[in-house]
Amino acid sequence: MLYQSTRNSAAKVEAAAAITQGISRDAGLFVPESFPRISMDEIAAMAGEGYTDRAKRILSRYLTDFTEQEIASCVEGAYGGGKFADPKKAPLRKLDDSAFVLELWHGPTCAFKDMALQLLPYLLTVSAGKTVKDKKIVILVATSGDTGKAALEGFKDVGGTQILVFYPRDGVSVMQKLQMTTQEGENVSVCAIEGNFDDAQSGVKAIFTDREIEEKLKAHGMLFSSANSINWGRLVPQIVYYFSAYCDLLAKGELQPGDSMNVVVPTGNFGNILAAYYAKEMGLPIAKLVCASNENNILTDFIRTGTYDKNRRFVTTISPSMDILISSNLERLLYHLSGNDDRMVVSLMDALQKENQYTINDEMKGKLQKDFFAACCDDHITKQTIKQVFEQYGYLIDTHTAVAVNAYWQYIEQTGDKTKTVIASTASPYKFPVSVLSALNGGEVKTDEFEAVKTLSAKTGTQIPAPLASLGEKQVRFESACERQNMKQVVFDMLGIEA
Repeated sequence: MLYQSTRNSAAKVEAAAAITQGISRDAGLFVPESFPRISMDEIAAMAGEGYTDRAKRILSRYLTDFTEQEIASCVEGAYGGGKFADPKKAPLRKLDDSAFVLELWHGPTCAFKDMALQLLPYLLTVSAGKTVKDKKIVILVATSGDTGKAALEGFKDVGGTQILVFYPRDGVSVMQKLQMTTQEGENVSVCAIEGNFDDAQSGVKAIFTDREIEEKLKAHGMLFSSANSINWGRLVPQIVYYFSAYCDLLAKGELQPGDSMNVVVPTGNFGNILAAYYAKEMGLPIAKLVCASNENNILTDFIRTGTYDKNRRFVTTISPSMDILISSNLERLLYHLSGNDDRMVVSLMDALQKENQYTINDEMKGKLQKDFFAACCDDHITKQTIKQVFEQYGYLIDTHTAVAVNAYWQYIEQTGDKTKTVIASTASPYKFPVSVLSALNGGEVKTDEFEAVKTLSAKTGTQIPAPLASLGEKQVRFESACERQNMKQVVFDMLGIEA
């Protein structure tokens, strides 16, 4: 299995090189040259297996330069040892006869990013051993909230690595910020930036492709890589849990082998739903992919019209991990929709950079709308959805999962499609306790995050996740902030390199 750049199809590397580099030297993203097929017989067999065995099967199709033992070691290291509070890792909860919630937040940081970021350090360590021996890997991350903490937790004190995380100062929740700024570990650093997530993300991508910075790191025995979903090693583990969800539906007798399911994903950077698209391309019978957005509904508009237009107001919402206007992983989908036309992708990305918008052709738009449905909602509707789901089902959801549930309801209303549906739940409701509590109360909550956590637990009879229960007692280690144009200097300072 080889991987090629979305901006230069001739640039082909094996999995280990794609994971170590993180991003292609031409600023493109690595995608598999072809999609391995998984037969329905094998999927049916996987229904009798646990999550780790399912992961080994899927990863072995993509990481063909890894040995079977290396893959097993990575998977068992990531998902073993009691790191996940639920033994199933990604359990399914039934809402009604058609809807099932895929809980992806039972890892150490209570967000779906753990499903990939507990595995990535193992994949990267093996990959670096194959490609860049004796170099320190510098992990550079831009986060809208959950990726930062999950990456910090995954890479803390991992030998031969150092991780630097940038987050928008006013663009994450109090809980998300505390999770990052109190992070333990000798090889971790965190810095806020004045701006939004798109500023942080574009700043990090600029640093990645800066040849001067690359040479400075090389002179000090260092090499950049990424823990964002632009890194193939971040994206490929996410494919697993869609297969796992289908297998669990088979095991429960909710589906028969070959039956279709729909998937609903709340997404901003497009990586999580792209993983479901990849699962579909591998043979998983997914009928429709429902893309759920908050008020920053650039993806909804794109899927409906074929035009991606960044010329719009950026909104800070109660679902901050989706407050994004530059969806990096969409570039991968554009490459596939265009028939692997790297020149077209370059043209579209140039238009986005210069004009803040692009429009795909009718053929690509037709393919897009065949697979995807899009819906969005604002904060008011998000809160109404949290309240309605709890009152109707006795089930508590966070502000991102609520956007997905509402998108699912919109899809049902518009199509009448009652296909069994998996709704990706991306975070514990206790990561956003004030917003969730105010939704249940139907009004503003005048309390701090930690009081809200206790009140939410008492009100709903649900348990506070252990990683969040102790957060208020931890010491803040990182309080620095910078302007976007100074991110390069911050990187040098954090690494102890003279600019």
